[in-house]
Order: sequence, then structure tokens, then C-alpha cells
Amino acid sequence: MKRFSKYLAVALLLALPATGLADEVPVTAEDVQNNLNFVWTLVAAFMVFIMQAGFAMVETGFTRAKNACNIIMKNLMDFSVGSIAFWAVGFGLMFGTSNGFFGTTDFFFSGATGDDAPWNFAFWMFQVVFAATAATIISGAVAERTKFSAYLVYSALVSAIIYPISGSWAWGGLFHGGGWLENLGFIDFAGSTVVHSVGGWLALAGAIVVGPRLGKYDKAGRVKPIPGHNIPLAALGVFLLWFGWYGFNPGSTTVGDTSIAIIAVTTTLAAAAGAITAMFATWIKFGKSDIGMTMNGALAGLVGITAGCANVSAVSAIIIGAIAGVLVFASVLFFDRIRVDDPVGAVSVHGVCGAWGTLAAGLFDSAGFSLNQVGVQLLGIGAIFVWAFGTGLILFKLIDLVIGMRVSKEEEMAGLDFTEHGANAYADFQTVRLGTVFSPGQENVNGTTK
Repeated sequence: MKRFSKYLAVALLLALPATGLADEVPVTAEDVQNNLNFVWTLVAAFMVFIMQAGFAMVETGFTRAKNACNIIMKNLMDFSVGSIAFWAVGFGLMFGTSNGFFGTTDFFFSGATGDDAPWNFAFWMFQVVFAATAATIISGAVAERTKFSAYLVYSALVSAIIYPISGSWAWGGLFHGGGWLENLGFIDFAGSTVVHSVGGWLALAGAIVVGPRLGKYDKAGRVKPIPGHNIPLAALGVFLLWFGWYGFNPGSTTVGDTSIAIIAVTTTLAAAAGAITAMFATWIKFGKSDIGMTMNGALAGLVGITAGCANVSAVSAIIIGAIAGVLVFASVLFFDRIRVDDPVGAVSVHGVCGAWGTLAAGLFDSAGFSLNQVGVQLLGIGAIFVWAFGTGLILFKLIDLVIGMRVSKEEEMAGLDFTEHGANAYADFQTVRLGTVFSPGQENVNGTTK
């Protein structure tokens, strides 16, 4: 490790600009640290970007084969559309110099000029992948029955307006702005509420407006499971997300220093604890350990520790993750009972466990327990819930009225891969049963999978 550190330092020194062969460039410790900050922040941003692949794999695996291409298209395009929207409008609303309740400057990234321009670009790159995370969370909750055109519209509006405005309340001061929640001392280091709960509450609004999938509930309201078609693919997605979280949490320092070590440890311990408690919860409830819920338990632990990863101890991280693992299990069952169809558990993992993690950042603060801090945490959780869920309901209702949120019954039964994209994720694969050929995930008229 010492030899690697020396090589890294040499590489950073060589990266410094030279004025000419005959000129000597004075190199200071500050120059080296500055370059290291750039490298670490951008590497972390690229790791968070890999989480887009993680979300795509989790959602694809937890849904049916006939919708796999649609899931991939949504995860590709919410980042593509969202990046442009965040560059043009969202970044200005979130970090504009006159930032208050609504920031009003730095549209079209107009603030990225002057002597600070290089860091401005690095900072934007790190922030855009966070915006993309909030937007892509919605995809899983409305999977298998939502129009692709509707998805493009709300991805753009979430990235341009909804996420940045609430984000400015807690994080505006990270750049040129300032937000009322951060001025109160609100703790959300890497975004349990700012990113994950916003995405989760928007997902809840979307799932309510679009309604449950065909065949999900019988006439008596009983839940009928609709299994995903590829659990190994979903597991790969979970591991990609877990890996990306090391950019999400430690990367939020935007500084290459020793503080990233404890953040990496708390992140790891919370995820592990979440997986363990979710596994045991299903084992006790159903008599067998459930793989899907265990994977969501790991993600719940990651979401739960995101707010407090830099200000809680290792033991506290285990407690936070363990509670998140049980909480996500109970939450998934609750939303199923009230007929909110969420194929991947996005509302529970991100919305509910994001709120828990934000509260836990106050409850387990290493600086000491404070009722005032807990009150600020609750205020932030409540304010951002009202904003995200409220604006989400309005947005999805408007889209439903104008272009429609949901595909037709016939299109849903045939699968969105064919009806929305003219594609088939498994073109050369078919199953034969009782003399009849079915494509993967094909349904009969009653909505059951062959």
C-alpha cells in the first residue's frame, strides 16, 4: 500500500500543468491534495454511475422476461434525459447563487466559469449521478405497466425541478447556495432523505396513480405473487449497487483524505446487518429464508446508513442497518396489504428506510444525543415527504390526464418489450408445454404466467 501511495503521488504531480520545459513548476502539498480531491471525487462519481447498471439489473431480475428491454430502456434514458435536464435547469435550482426556497441562477450551468471552473465541472459530475439515482428509483415501483413516453416526461421533470428544489434545502451550501434545512443543522451526509426518500416517495405516488399490475390482487384483495424471471441477475444488481455505494457515501466527502475509511466501514457494516436481519425475518415468518427479501435487506441497510455514515460509530451502523432490514420486510408486507403494487420494493427500501436512516443520524450522532437534533431530523423528513409525494401525485396525475400513465390491458399482457420497443430480450429462447409454445413471461387471459 505504501508503494501504491508513492506511485499515486507521482502520478498526481505529473498531472500538474507545466509552463514549459525550461520552467520549474513549484509543487506544494496543497497542489497534491487538490489534485487528489479531483481524482477521488470523479472516481466516486463514476462508481455511483455504475449504480445505474445495478438498478437496471435488480429491476430486470425482479420483473418478468417480457418487460426486460423496457426496464433497460428506462434506466438508460432516465440518466440520459435527466443529465440534460439537470445541466440545463436542475443544477441551478439546487446550487444557484441566489438559492433560497427556489434557486434562480446558474441555469444551463452558467456558474461553471472563472478560476473555479475545473472544480465546478467535477462537482457537477458528482451531483448529476445523485440526481439520476433519485429519478431511477421510480422505475421499479411502476414497472411492467407504465407508458415509456410518460416515463421520459417525469424523468426530465424530476431531474430538473422536483429533486433539485428539495435538495437545495439540505445541500445548497455545498456550492454557491444555501438551504433552510442545512441552516437548522439537518444531517443527511450522503442522501438518505435528499436522494433516496425523494425517489421513494415519488415512486409511491407513481405506483398509486398507475395502479397495480394485472393479476396482482384477486377479487377479494388477496396478494398473488408475480415472481421475477431472473434472481441471479437481480443479485448481480445488488452487488453492483453495494459496490457503487462506496462512491455514494465515502465519495460525498469530495476530499481524498482519511475520513473516507470510517465511512466505508459504517457503510459495509450496515449493509451486512440489513441482509442478516431481513433473512432471519423471512425465515421466522415463512419458515424459509427468502433471497429477494434478503437482497432488499442489504439495500435497506445501505440506504439507512447513507445519512449518518460520517457521524455514527461502527456499532451504531450495525444497529441502524439491522433495524432497516426488519423495517423493509414489514414495509413490503404493509404496502402489499393496502394494494400498492411495487414489484421491486422501491418504496420500502428507499422511501421508508431513507426516512429511518435520516432519523437514525440524529439518534446515534457521535457528537451526542440531542432532542433538538432529532426534531430537526423529523422536520426534514416530513418536509421532504410532503414535497416529493405531493408534487409526485400532481405530476403523475397531470401526465395521466394528458398522455396517459398506463398501457392498455392487451399491451400489458403482451409485454412492454414488444408493444413499446418492438424488441425481445430473449429472442431465441422459448418454452414448450403441453404442445404449446410460449415466449418467456407470456401470460394467458387471466394474467397468469405460463
